[in-house]
Amino acid sequence: MHAGAAAEKGRRPVICICGMAGSGKSTVSRRIARHYGLRYCSGGEALKAVAAEMGYRVTGEGWWETEEGIRFLEERLRDPEIDRRVDQKQLEWAEEGGIVFDSWAMPWLLKGGFKVWLEASEDVRAKRIAERDGLTIQDALRFLREKESRTRRIYERLYGFRLGEDLSPFHLIVDVNLLNRDEVFEALRMVIDRVVLRPGIRS
Repeated sequence: MHAGAAAEKGRRPVICICGMAGSGKSTVSRRIARHYGLRYCSGGEALKAVAAEMGYRVTGEGWWETEEGIRFLEERLRDPEIDRRVDQKQLEWAEEGGIVFDSWAMPWLLKGGFKVWLEASEDVRAKRIAERDGLTIQDALRFLREKESRTRRIYERLYGFRLGEDLSPFHLIVDVNLLNRDEVFEALRMVIDRVVLRPGIRS
């Protein structure tokens, strides 16, 4: 039986895929969701929707690494209710099951589910962001460090965890430094088939 069929028969998994910016979490999360016929939820996209409602000029995937994106991070630091509102909505969706979260907060906030951390070095991540957004590696590295410094402060202040440092919630840690997109997907698919969707495993 294909693993997707298992999901359709009522085993409604909740999968959280996490990693620092440029680790490839959004790409593989979408692909995993499509493969298993699950809903895809991006915490970053939910926050960007809030930013747009607040009057920010939200653009494409690399928006977080822009001056406007950094400014929104500062506003999130001043007003924690922005994140709490988004995170609470995601927790409600998790209760329904059948979802893949591309989220920084959910692995720590969600009690159940299967949680994956994608580990990539800062240099590798900066190079990927530079190629994706048409930046120099120096600019990508600068935005990366600014974003991550502020984001860590937000989550430590809100929930008490250190993003990228406390990996205790995760069931699987994958070093993606030397893996391409297909290899990361195949690694996760194999584990999900054998562990998450196998009869008798609680998801």
